[in-house]
Amino acid sequence: MVKKKYNILFICNKSPWPPKEGGPIAMNNLIEGMANAGHYVKVLAINTNKYSVDLNDIPESYRKKTNIELGFIDLSVKPVPAFLNLFTNESYHVKRFKSDEFAGLLKSTLEKEQFDIIQMETLFMSPYINLIRKYSDAKIVLRAHNIEHLIWKRLWQTAGNPLKKFYLKHLFTTLEKYEKEIINSFDGIVPITQKDARFFRQHTSVPVLAVPFGIDLKKLHQYKKEPEKHALFHIGAMNWIPNQEGIKWFLNGVWPRLHEENPGLEVFLAGREMPDWLKNINEEGVHVAGEVPDAYEFMGKYTISLAPLLSGSGIRIKIIESMALGKAVVATTVGAEGIACGHGKEIMLADTPQAFAGAVEKLWKDPEYCKEVGKNAAALIARDHDNEKIIERLTAFYDEIL
Repeated sequence: MVKKKYNILFICNKSPWPPKEGGPIAMNNLIEGMANAGHYVKVLAINTNKYSVDLNDIPESYRKKTNIELGFIDLSVKPVPAFLNLFTNESYHVKRFKSDEFAGLLKSTLEKEQFDIIQMETLFMSPYINLIRKYSDAKIVLRAHNIEHLIWKRLWQTAGNPLKKFYLKHLFTTLEKYEKEIINSFDGIVPITQKDARFFRQHTSVPVLAVPFGIDLKKLHQYKKEPEKHALFHIGAMNWIPNQEGIKWFLNGVWPRLHEENPGLEVFLAGREMPDWLKNINEEGVHVAGEVPDAYEFMGKYTISLAPLLSGSGIRIKIIESMALGKAVVATTVGAEGIACGHGKEIMLADTPQAFAGAVEKLWKDPEYCKEVGKNAAALIARDHDNEKIIERLTAFYDEIL
C-alpha cells in the first residue's frame, strides 16, 4: 500500500532551530521526522525578544528541508497592559502572541501555497485560526505540549506571596477558560501524554490522539559511553519558572542533608538563561556550567539525572533524553508525568525532600543498581519513544481526519 504524502505547515511559537531546549526539541523532532518520511514541510516560527534566532545562523540544509521563515513578536511583559488585563476576561498569555506582522506572513504563505495539514505548536498560536480558515481548506491540528493553564494553576497553588497568588489566579483562570473553549475550533488535537489526552477528551468531541515525544535513537549511539563521574546532574532552560522553582527546592531542602551525609557527592547544573542567584552560588559540591554547547555530551558525563519539578504540565523532554542515554532519573511525581515508568524499575520517584534525598542516596551508594535502573529506562524509551514509530502514528492520525 502506497502511503500518502502530505503538505504540512508547522506554525511554531518559537524557532525549532536550534533544538537546545524542550519546546524546540519536541517541535524539531516532528518537523524533521515528517520531512525525512517524504512529506513536504514548511515552518513559520515566531522570533521573540525572549528567544531570538538569526535566520542566517540556521544551517542551509535545514532551511532547505523545512522552508523556515521567522516573524517577530515582542513578548516582553509590559506593566500597564498586564495590570489592565486584570479587569478583563481575556488571557494575557494568549493576547501577547497576537501580531499583525506575523498574521501578514501567515496570510502571504497561505495565498502562495496549499496545505493538507496546518499544525499549531502550542495553544498560543490559536489566535490565527480564523485567518487560516479564511485562506485555507487545510485541517488544523493542535500539538499540545502541555495543558497550558495547569502550569500556572500549579504555580498559583505553591505561591506564598498574597499579591503574586492573586495575579497567578487571574492568569490561570482566564487561560483555563480560553483553553477549554478554543480546543473546539481545531480539527484534531495531538497532546504529548495520555493524561493530557484524557483532559481534552473531557472537554471536546474533536479527535484526540496522544503522541509522545520522540527520540532519534540512532543519533544517541555516539553519546552512549562510560560516564566520567558517578554524580548528579540537571539540565533545563532556567528561564522556565518550574525549572527554577524545582532547583531552588532541591538546593534548599534536599542538597544540605545529602551533602552532609555523603560529602563526596557532587551535582552539576546546566541550561540556558541561568539566573544570577544560581550563577553566584557558593556551595561545596555544586557546579554551575550554564549553557552547554551539546546537551547530550553534558548528560553523558554523569550517572544520575535530577527532575525535582513541583509544577508544570506535559512531559519533561530532558527526562526522556536522560533515560534514553541510560541514566538513572530521580523525579517528583509531577516531573515524571506522561512517562509510563515504574518507581524502582525505570525511575526513582520522590515528592518530599527526605524521600528525594533517600532516592538519590540509594542510587549513589549502589552503582550497580544505578546502572540497572538506567538500563531499564533506556529499554522503555526504545519501546515508547522511537521517533520513526511516532511519525507513523501521527501520519495515520492525519489520514483519519482528512
